[in-house]
Amino acid sequence: MANWINKAIGEMSRLRTNIGMFGWGVVGSWSRPYKLDSSKVDYQKARELYDNTDDEYKLGAGFVKPVVNTAAAFIGVPRFRSQDEDAEKILNEFMERYRARATRIHRNSIRDGDSYVWITREEQKNKTLYPSSPSTRIVLNILPPEQVQDIILDPITSEPMAYILESEHTWVDDEFNKKKYKMIQIIKAGERIVKVEGAKPPDLETGQIPSMWNFLPIVHFKNKSDEHEKYGKSDTEAIEPFLKAYHDVMIHAITGSKMHSTPKLKLKIKDVAAFLRNNYGIDDPVKFAKEGKGINLDGKEALFLSESEDAEFIEVRSATGDAKLLLQLLFYCIVDTSETPEFVFGVHTPSSLASTKEQMPVLVRKVERKRDQFSESWQHVARIVLAMTSHGENKNIETYETTLEWSEVDPRDSKESAEEIEIIVKALSQAVTNELISEDAAVQYLSRFIDTMNDYHSTEGDSEEQRIVKSKLKRMRLEDGQFLEKQLKEIDKLLRV
Repeated sequence: MANWINKAIGEMSRLRTNIGMFGWGVVGSWSRPYKLDSSKVDYQKARELYDNTDDEYKLGAGFVKPVVNTAAAFIGVPRFRSQDEDAEKILNEFMERYRARATRIHRNSIRDGDSYVWITREEQKNKTLYPSSPSTRIVLNILPPEQVQDIILDPITSEPMAYILESEHTWVDDEFNKKKYKMIQIIKAGERIVKVEGAKPPDLETGQIPSMWNFLPIVHFKNKSDEHEKYGKSDTEAIEPFLKAYHDVMIHAITGSKMHSTPKLKLKIKDVAAFLRNNYGIDDPVKFAKEGKGINLDGKEALFLSESEDAEFIEVRSATGDAKLLLQLLFYCIVDTSETPEFVFGVHTPSSLASTKEQMPVLVRKVERKRDQFSESWQHVARIVLAMTSHGENKNIETYETTLEWSEVDPRDSKESAEEIEIIVKALSQAVTNELISEDAAVQYLSRFIDTMNDYHSTEGDSEEQRIVKSKLKRMRLEDGQFLEKQLKEIDKLLRV
């Protein structure tokens, strides 16, 4: 009975957990307690694949950078919306100042799986270079993921309670001796514990250091992480086997190309002695062979052959053979698995025109998922920035609630967008003329496609209705001015007569 069950289980999917029989009960993985997956990405390997510096992946890792950079570029940088205008202004100025770092945060998260930011409030050290800046500023610091050794999570909510950081540093004493030390930091809400192993610098404060913030100032950006995983996943993990296979196949194809690309001379000779004597002046072939001498074909533009003899070069038609088809298969495996359009990798444009329209929706959905993954982290960053600003500058901020606004990922080019707007305008104009819809409805619908349009009716600022009226009045004044100027010229002409 047990053998039959083991055989049946072995034929099932490897994703299924094994089930064993013990007496009349069932035991096995069902009785195992839940355990959080705390495995990390090999950050060094991920960067080597991104930079294409790993010799074992040299000919295949070139696909990693387009996969990572394309997703990070399309994600973009969010804008914050808040009911408090001051809060919205503070956050958008903060994001504009650190726009480049925000893009790197997305890139690092996609490449390494994890990206950590430490928001701090620091004194402005270069006051001479920034005279208009306040004495203190909020800084968005990007931490290397290797520095975060562990995250202490709440066992119930899985919210971070503390971050344990480890880093190695060097410093030079008064006698110019270089010394090293390792600093261990435990970051908690309201305090920071600093320990040092090695030669401690004299100005480094250690021990339990109180913090003015009663919250964790570190935010973790995780890529493609599930609830049971402590750390994120790299987008490189899914395509790594295909990168290795592409490299291996390419290596074998290049090796075969070097071996077979050089043409080989094929000689069909009946009288070898006569051939050597007529072409190379060798009278005694046996003695020539015993001496180990070779025949040099350089400069031999003509060969003298007898009636039934022949000579030709042997060369392969395709040095790569079937490797070309296999490389193409691996390439499309990378394209499909990474959810990256084919033309991103620089293929011939006419051959990828079909994939441009077919694969762009796949990329759009991928970017939308990435944005959803990072939205909660950015909203947490916004709360920290507003809390630090409110405390440091004594500003009364009504709410820390924010929503994110991302730029639309439009797979169309500018010509297609313009043609679509033209068709919509004509259709709305005809519908208004035939009294099928109101002008309010037409303008409100058109505002979905034109970002510079305001709401048709607005209690704050100029509404689109008011702007339309102003434009009409301006045109009327211009027309009246031209008519009056013409009348003035006629009157002057009559007076002169």
